[in-house]
Parts: sequence; C-alpha cells; structure tokens
Amino acid sequence: MTKRNKIIYWIATGWLALGMTSTGIVQIIKMKEEVDMMTHLGYPLYFLTIIGVWKILGVVAILIPKFPLLKEWAYAGFFFAMSGAVFSHLAAGDGAKEFFGPVLLIILTVVSWYFRNEDRKIISINH
Repeated sequence: MTKRNKIIYWIATGWLALGMTSTGIVQIIKMKEEVDMMTHLGYPLYFLTIIGVWKILGVVAILIPKFPLLKEWAYAGFFFAMSGAVFSHLAAGDGAKEFFGPVLLIILTVVSWYFRNEDRKIISINH
C-alpha cells in the first residue's frame, strides 16, 4: 500500500468512524432531533436503538485488526443503512440538507473500503 493510499484510507476511515459513532450514540440515547426525524420518516422508535448499536459495532469491526469478512459485512451494513436513509428522506419529500449526512457517509464508506490495506481484505482462492 502506497503512503498516499494509506493516508486516504485513514482519513476516510477516521471520518467514517467519527460519523457513525456520533450518529450511533445520538440514536441509542434517542436524542430529541433523532426521535423527531424517525417519526417524520415513519419508522418505529425502537429502530433507533437497532441502527445505533449496529453502527457502533460496525465501527469496532472496521477499526480492529484482522477479521476481513467481518469488515466486509460492516462496510456493507454502512452502505445499506446510509442508502436507506437517503431513500427514506427522498420518500418523505425532504430537501437536500437532509441528504448531506447520509451521502457523505456513503462516500466515506466507499473510499475507506476501496483504499483498505491488503490485510483487511478477503483473500480469494481460485481453484
């Protein structure tokens, strides 16, 4: 891995981890703004706890060494959760301001995943 790619990876991964951790925490503690947003989108409030816990566990998975399959699942989960957020806001008729966070987290997820080091990737053995 080149120095440039390592820097890109750690910047994207750091911001991704910060974004997912902070939003996960406010979802777990059911901050008023999160409750209002989830109600506006039509989701049950227990969904906040589920998504919040998954985000925190996903951050742990992408930051700890080894476990490449677990990392793939975490990246996929982040991608699905954030793309679901974008489409939920679209369906609710929300403006561009509501899309910024989820779209940014999708971009950070893809960049972090793409630039991850070889020891964080699943090794495919062709027969």
